[in-house]
Amino acid sequence: MAITGSGSLAISLSVFVISAAFLPKGAAETVTVEGQNLATDNVTVIEGESATISCRVKNNDDSVIQLLNPNRQTIYFRDLRPLKDSRFQLVNFSENELRVSLSNVSLSDEGRYVCQLYSDPPQEAYADITVLVPPGSPIIESRDDMVSEGNETELTCTAIGSKPAASIRWMKGEEELTGEATVEETYDRMFTVTSRVRFSVTKDDDGVPVDCIIDHPAAKDLLAQRHLEVLYKPEVKIVVTYPEGLTREGDNLDLSCIAEGKPHPNQINWLRVDEDVPPHAVVTGSDLYIENLNKSYNGTYRCVASNSIGEAYDDYILYVYDSRAGEGAPQKIDHAVIGGVVAVVMFAILCALIVLGRYFARHKGTYFTHEAKGADDAADADTAIINAEGGHNNTDEKKEYYI
Repeated sequence: MAITGSGSLAISLSVFVISAAFLPKGAAETVTVEGQNLATDNVTVIEGESATISCRVKNNDDSVIQLLNPNRQTIYFRDLRPLKDSRFQLVNFSENELRVSLSNVSLSDEGRYVCQLYSDPPQEAYADITVLVPPGSPIIESRDDMVSEGNETELTCTAIGSKPAASIRWMKGEEELTGEATVEETYDRMFTVTSRVRFSVTKDDDGVPVDCIIDHPAAKDLLAQRHLEVLYKPEVKIVVTYPEGLTREGDNLDLSCIAEGKPHPNQINWLRVDEDVPPHAVVTGSDLYIENLNKSYNGTYRCVASNSIGEAYDDYILYVYDSRAGEGAPQKIDHAVIGGVVAVVMFAILCALIVLGRYFARHKGTYFTHEAKGADDAADADTAIINAEGGHNNTDEKKEYYI
């Protein structure tokens, strides 16, 4: 008797259910039968995306392949879907593979899926679906909106609702900071991570960004940022606006005090250390002006700036020169040039001495004066003296020249 159509499918399902009831308990994940193997793969998917389960058979002998969910409900039997969940769609069905996709995966879909092969004996392979849930946008908070230089501040960053738990890193500009993290598991198998970081600040930290960076397998480039607001006392510098050179008697002096701080300095004062400021000195805001200088004004002039954090100062030492000081001063001498000229001259003198020495060495010899003439033929010394040309009487007329 031949059975076709839906009757054939019903009988096949009945036979499978009866046979499955007699499966041995505690069977291994994958049962290997000579010449026929069933295999599948674990799947990791981000919540909201799609997962694909593949049940593969090597050398199938027309045995039935089916896919079951973690509750062991049949999702697909061959190419038919008994389960009324339209998120499951058939991707491929053949004698050697049953491939099914699951769209819009949620955390409730996580679990162990079963590939079954109705063979003799029956075989099973297991595909674990792991669902990753990225955390929400991190929340960064600061204990202080503003902090004074030298004090400690604390920042907190929270990553809510992730699976698995996220990890948090801290960066202050280019510097990595070490935080203290706490992990809380919620009832729905989700995790909330909170990290705290503490550090002391300087005025150089003002405006520097602090980043809370979230590391999670389901999220990339997830961070929160906060810029530091650091209060610091003023930085003060005195600039001479006039004159450009020496301060001489009769000149005017104009000094400007530049002060920067956070908050901006609310008070700038000029004073003369250990003495009074000249009575006709004029202070306009941050500028000090003194006209018709004289030597009695010599001293240290100080600009003091202050804000709510503290105060700071800078000094200018005034020395008044004579009215003609610096006039007609000789131009600066280039000692390097003078040294070079002297070296050349000395070298020339040395060369001249060498040449003269060689010249005298060549013309060196023996010579006789006129006093010796006629002495060679004398019989004795007295005669030689008498016969010598000119004798002693001509001494004043003899001249000898040496070079």
